[in-house]
Amino acid sequence: MHTILVMGAGFALLALCLLVGRGRGAMAHAALAFIPLWLLGAGINMAVGVLTAGYSVAEELPIFAVIFAVPALLAGFLWWRLQRT
Repeated sequence: MHTILVMGAGFALLALCLLVGRGRGAMAHAALAFIPLWLLGAGINMAVGVLTAGYSVAEELPIFAVIFAVPALLAGFLWWRLQRT
C-alpha cells in the first residue's frame, strides 16, 4: 500500500510540474525536469526505508526501482509526445 501511495505522490508531482509549464514546449521541459526531482524523492523514500524502517539496501532497491520507474516512464512518454508536435 505504501508503494502505491508514494507512486501517487510521484504522479501528483508530475501533474504539478506540467501545470507549471504552459504551452507544449514548456510542458515538455517540465516533464523532463520532473525526472531528477522524482529521483530525489524516490531516493529519500528509500533512505527512510533503510534508516528508520530497518530494511536493507538490497531489500529496498527493487521497490525503489519500481517507485522511480513508473512515474519517470510516464514523464518520458509525455515528453516524447509533447516534442512530436
